[in-house]
Amino acid sequence: MKLFAILVSAFAVVNVANAATATKPNFVFILTDNQGAWTLGCYGNPDIQTPHIDKLAAEGIRFTRALSSNPVCSPTRATFLTGLIPSQHGVHSFLDPKYMMGPEAYNTLKEFTSIGEVLRDAGYVCGLSGKWHLGANLTPSEGFSFWITKPDGSTAEFYDQNIIEDGKVRKEAGYTTELWTRNGIKFIEQNKDRPFFLFLAYNGPYNLGKLMTNPPRNRWAAHYKGKHFKSFPVDTMHPWQHANKPFHNAQNAMERCAAETSGVDDGVGEIMAALKRLGLDDRTLVAYTADQGWMGGQNGIWGMGDHTRPTGAHDLMMQIPLIFRHPGNIPAGAASDLLVSNYDFLPSVLGHLGLGGKMPRKPKSPGRDFSAALRGQKVSWDNVIFYEMETTRAVRTEDWKYVARFPDGPFELYDMRHDPQERFNLFGQPGTDDTRAALAKRLDEFFAQYADPQYDIWKGGRSKAKRHTQ
Repeated sequence: MKLFAILVSAFAVVNVANAATATKPNFVFILTDNQGAWTLGCYGNPDIQTPHIDKLAAEGIRFTRALSSNPVCSPTRATFLTGLIPSQHGVHSFLDPKYMMGPEAYNTLKEFTSIGEVLRDAGYVCGLSGKWHLGANLTPSEGFSFWITKPDGSTAEFYDQNIIEDGKVRKEAGYTTELWTRNGIKFIEQNKDRPFFLFLAYNGPYNLGKLMTNPPRNRWAAHYKGKHFKSFPVDTMHPWQHANKPFHNAQNAMERCAAETSGVDDGVGEIMAALKRLGLDDRTLVAYTADQGWMGGQNGIWGMGDHTRPTGAHDLMMQIPLIFRHPGNIPAGAASDLLVSNYDFLPSVLGHLGLGGKMPRKPKSPGRDFSAALRGQKVSWDNVIFYEMETTRAVRTEDWKYVARFPDGPFELYDMRHDPQERFNLFGQPGTDDTRAALAKRLDEFFAQYADPQYDIWKGGRSKAKRHTQ
């Protein structure tokens, strides 16, 4: 009888544990590549069709002033996953291909605890479908057990491309945007009865390189053919423009951007339909964002911060879409004008999932938890974000932006209330010295607090993106 009671008790404990596991919300993290918030309908774009992303925003919360802490792929992805800035995680630029495959391949995040590891240890199964670009691409890492990705970081095209599946490189003849979606759905279906974390990392819309001289081939190509795009300013090329000159202000490039953006939107629609079909809709937090912003002619610039010389720090190079949806937990149709960064993403997601206590403490993230805003509560904090791209650093406050470049400039200062398009550089103008000095001090203090000396480029540190030492 005593043995029977022990068995019953043990069975009850297991059932309670299983029930607790089953009630954990799933998490689908959709990350796109080189996508300015302004290219989406829910952020005011009148030309590009994004009905499924717009629906996400209508059914959740949309952040109107979310900015990335860096303007290129690898650093921003590392920041989303770790909550650390480039001067902490060491990935300052896009990763050299030799570190992704081959004898020098290595995982740039190995020394840190990232979101996949946190969620795995909390009972989640974790899957990646899409672009990794953080090193050692052949091998699942950082808590992920499901793994299908690209062997490289850049995108030459979306068709007839090499991909990595089951640890091997193979050719994918079809549209890779659809491939990532199919495998995202496959992962969800395989794990529908347990808590899961899907990192759906599209390598579209991309909008860079020779790709932009090729006509689109997806189902949206005919729709955008010959269309006049009011949202792409046809402005004289900025003297700092360095890359992307062959397709600056080109009609084909606009059509390609629009078609690939709508192609990603199709994938979002399929993912959401799968969640609904499987009865997971209300039990899943969905976050949609991009690794960094992108400019399509504004101020005469086409591309991101790495495509100008000197490297740029315009708001549109930073501004990313940021949308969260979780029915019953996040009020529908909400918008927040908090000034947030992608280094705030990890603490906020963990806070929403009830795992705030699992936020890695070393190194200390500069990230702040805005999960209360997801619940419709007021969040009061200092509206300030910080940004860096190798020798360029910036601080953006509610009213001002200050851009510094090591060692000797050029420097920039903008009154963001009266000049939100950053057309007039006030650096050195009469009456601005006190503002500049205060912002410069704030910028220096931030990096003095958070930068790891070994990765602080301004003080002789190194970048993992360029070289690696054991």
